[in-house]
Amino acid sequence: MTQPRDESTPIELRISIPRQRLELVENGRVVRSYVVSTSRFGQGSEPGSFKTPLGRFQISDKIGDGAEPGMIFKSRVATGRIGSPLEPDDFVQTRILWLDGREAHNANTHGRYIYIHGTNQEPQLGLPVSHGCIRMGNAEVAELFELVGEGCGVWILND
Repeated sequence: MTQPRDESTPIELRISIPRQRLELVENGRVVRSYVVSTSRFGQGSEPGSFKTPLGRFQISDKIGDGAEPGMIFKSRVATGRIGSPLEPDDFVQTRILWLDGREAHNANTHGRYIYIHGTNQEPQLGLPVSHGCIRMGNAEVAELFELVGEGCGVWILND
């Protein structure tokens, strides 16, 4: 299990769409880096577009504390079922970090249900194949969930 971090340390998440990476940054230094998947439909904030929004965000809600790794969530509620990579559906699994846009152009992010979450499609991590969310490996999203709090700043960049 990951050790809880010191809450007084400035922390943020940076997500690079071109590199398909999420970095945990403490005091300006990258301390963890994870492979992710962003949208296969590109970047944007249009409702119904399935695009990954860009800009500044914060984590508004943390959902799934203590859920079994691989637990499938529907409408942010644990279903009691574990997802399999053999299933073609893209499941929201393990943990949910729900994003809230902090800029005018991405203010609808929370209402678009854009999350950082685990997936049953782990072999596709590193490729832009999601439906707008930031997909992570299940073990990695569980680790990240323990390291960040609600209100943590998030940057999604097309750098």
